[in-house]
Amino acid sequence: MSDAGDFVDRTLQYEATWERAAEWQASLGTALEVYGASVGAVRGTIRDLARRHKNMGRDEVTALSSELWNVPVFERRLAAIVLLQANVTRLDNTDLTRIEGFLRGAGLPALVDPLTFDVVLPLVQRLSGAHRLRADAALARWAQDGDPWLLRAADGVTARIASG
Repeated sequence: MSDAGDFVDRTLQYEATWERAAEWQASLGTALEVYGASVGAVRGTIRDLARRHKNMGRDEVTALSSELWNVPVFERRLAAIVLLQANVTRLDNTDLTRIEGFLRGAGLPALVDPLTFDVVLPLVQRLSGAHRLRADAALARWAQDGDPWLLRAADGVTARIASG
């Protein structure tokens, strides 16, 4: 695990409570493990990470998001999304492939929706030219894929863009 990934994981576990873990587990089901850290703790951890690692570029951000996502723990996956949200201006259409994998494995609206509306939507909205055409093609493919989470994301982004 990278230093940044270890920092995020340790901090989330430190911020956890068994009461919150039981609440999360009851509301999210058993698809993912939960530590019991609050959403505020997840956001604060990513803010602290940004202060500790000021020079993280696009490659480091995307690698860390994958590292966090690869362990099936709700708060780690939420931290990956918050990290991408905080760095969405660094992302480009090629990052939609990674995000597609996250969406396929999300399995929960609590992960799919922020990934869709706080990462994919602003990413696609700021693209232009050939990059936008490639992103639109990816969204069209998601809409035809058959995966319910990709369909939810594609429909959500397309509807928001169409409504202006």
